[in-house]
Amino acid sequence: MSMTLKEMWIAKEVALELYRKMVLIRRFEEKCAEMYGRAKIGGFLHLYIGEEAVATGMIPLLQPQDTIVSHYREHGHAIARGLDTKRLMAELFGRSGGTSKGKGGSMHLFDDSKGFLGGYAIVGGMMPVATGIGLASNYLKTNSVCLCIFGDGAVNQGEFHESFNLASLWKLPVLFLLENNGFGMGTRVERAHAGTEIFHLADAFRIPSEKVDGMDLLAMRDASQRAIDYVRSGKGPFFLEAMCYRFRGHSMADPVAYRNKEEEELWKRKDPIANFRREMELSGLVTPKMIADVEKSVEDEMAEAVQFADASPPLAPEAIYDDIYKE
Repeated sequence: MSMTLKEMWIAKEVALELYRKMVLIRRFEEKCAEMYGRAKIGGFLHLYIGEEAVATGMIPLLQPQDTIVSHYREHGHAIARGLDTKRLMAELFGRSGGTSKGKGGSMHLFDDSKGFLGGYAIVGGMMPVATGIGLASNYLKTNSVCLCIFGDGAVNQGEFHESFNLASLWKLPVLFLLENNGFGMGTRVERAHAGTEIFHLADAFRIPSEKVDGMDLLAMRDASQRAIDYVRSGKGPFFLEAMCYRFRGHSMADPVAYRNKEEEELWKRKDPIANFRREMELSGLVTPKMIADVEKSVEDEMAEAVQFADASPPLAPEAIYDDIYKE
């Protein structure tokens, strides 16, 4: 840990809520994997297990007027933003009670009441959207920040450079957050990207940047606050690169044959949930009963989410024509 809980003046209630958020994300993903195995969830499914500290360190610091656009591994981002896990599970089940009435599925979670404006399945596709949202924010003077989350595969796309260029030129309030988990699908970053330090790409566009340990919740929270404050001050965009690791494959169809066990075990020692729990215990901030109570509440919430999704009726076939145009 780069900083301790006491050094960051984090209250017990806040620490427990952050811990609960990370556990909730992991249990949700584990439940999704289980439901995928039971054929309750179809299509592609990309799990966020291992990367919980990135979402939990950043997203709770946003304000209600802020917005988020993300990629296809976005379940954790939606949960960190406070979307209802029952409706999220129903969306993955393809049921009418889902956040998009079951039409979007895993890669297209959306809830404008929370400023969560979508997961995007196209690599880099969310970046021009974020730039447009930033332009609207300045035009309408909403004092809002748009958090644009993308993976390392997007860095080599044209949208990355075009969006950075316009965001810098027009001083748009966009916080670009790269979740660098080391792999674009099954390809290591160094085999797809010619550069060395990705966060330095922002230098060419005169955008300030920083690299942070995305497995360390407190380091992530500290760097996120600096980045958000900079963007909200009106100085323009910021680029934050969070170094992290997904403990599962690219998707449920990926046997992860391209990684070795030694590497995986090394990263698992950096498990953000286990390490943050240890930090709370060492600081004397929590008792074993408090931890047990949090984990029990998460298990109960997961059971309710599956029950809700199962009970939610499928969408009628004729409803496919609804919600095409805004009325």
